This record gives sequence, C-alpha cells and structure tokens, in this order.
Amino acid sequence: MYQHNPPLSPKETMPTMYDLPSELIGESGLPDEFHCIQADLLTETCQPANYTSAEILLASDLNLYYDPRHPNWYKRPDWYMVLGVPHTNQQEDLRLSYVVWQEGIDPFLVVELLSPGTEQEDLGQTLREVNKPPTKWEVYQQILRIPYYVVYDRYENNFRGFKLNGTRYEPVNLSDHRFWLEEIEMGLGLWQGTYQNTEGLWLRWYNVDGWLPTFTERVENERQRADKLAEKLRDVGIDPDNL
Repeated sequence: MYQHNPPLSPKETMPTMYDLPSELIGESGLPDEFHCIQADLLTETCQPANYTSAEILLASDLNLYYDPRHPNWYKRPDWYMVLGVPHTNQQEDLRLSYVVWQEGIDPFLVVELLSPGTEQEDLGQTLREVNKPPTKWEVYQQILRIPYYVVYDRYENNFRGFKLNGTRYEPVNLSDHRFWLEEIEMGLGLWQGTYQNTEGLWLRWYNVDGWLPTFTERVENERQRADKLAEKLRDVGIDPDNL
C-alpha cells in the first residue's frame, strides 16, 4: 500500500517489504536496554511543529533497504526519521521494513548510538570490503544522501552532528551540545534526567520553548493546568465539580 511510484512491468517488479527479511541477518544480539530506552525517548519527544504524526515515520531498529540493484542489502539504524510518508493506524499495515524503492522517500535523519563494536563504522572510519555491501557511512552519505546524521557515544558523553554539504557530511559545530534542524523547527540536545526510571544523559528533542515533553510529562502538565483552573474557579466562588 506504500508504493509511490508507478507500478513496474512484471519483468521489473521489485521485492516489497513482504518479500524481504525483517529480522537481523547473520548478526548476533538484539538492542540493549540503553538503545531501547533512548529510542523511546527520541520517539516520544519528536513533535515537529510543521508535520503531523500522520506524515512522519519514526523507526527504531527497522531494516532499511536502500539499493534496488541489490535488494537484499540493508542497514539497521538505531533510530531514524522519514518525512512525508503515510503513518498507518491499522496494525495489519504496520511496516515490516522500510524499503526505499517501495516508499519513494529517503530518510531525513539517522541517529546511531555508538558502541565499541560499531564505533568505527558509525563514524566512517572503516573501508568497504571487497564484494561486500557498503558501510553505513557510505549508504547514508553517498547512496541515500540523508541530510542529517547524528551519533551519540554514551560512554564518553560525546554527541556529534553532521550535515550533508554537496556530496559529503560535514561536522556541525554544536553550541551547548545542541543541534538545531531548521526544516522541522526542532533540535536534538543532551538532557540530564530520569526517563523510564533510569537516570542518565540522554538525547532529547527541544524547540524554541525548551525540552519537548514525554507522554508522562504531558499528562502531568495537563493535570497541573486543570488544578490551577479549578483553584481559580473556587477563588471566585464557583465549584468546578458542578461544571
């Protein structure tokens, strides 16, 4: 249901997400607790002013198939954002993978959470092996030309942002560990706090008014506003329970 381009002839038909594996292939291990919690925080606080939730895909550890000439090649970013794609509200239509030639839109931002085993590839410090798929850096920079790329090393509390300039990623000079993305009127920054009962230094979205709230914080903010309104009504002799 996500095909944006005209259908191909039978001889040219490409595999869709239903034809391609959605699990890790030839790799060991699943995301650790930090990766899961950090991805949840990015998703919860991602609230662009100029896009609705129905126009954005926020994905964590979802296979990203990027090359129709090699349809089985994929990367699996820790977290990424695609703008301008439909967000389904039906469970049976949820994406198994993100297939670029099927969707017709490349990701806008990729976030990689560094670990000792992936650091060199995440930072573009490894070379492509002969007869092997390209590295993450090559895919994000040269094939998909993803406008923004962010890496966060929780072991060193090192947050780096890159912006595509022409054909290459250039590092962005981050002020106060904050990276503003003008196109979506939001930025990513390092926030010290507790999320999902875990204290730490986290990547989190902010806008011009400050840190964007989590689900729990939104509920608490609404409760506080309701309490203040009720108090004002009582001050003028109105019982809010009778409204």
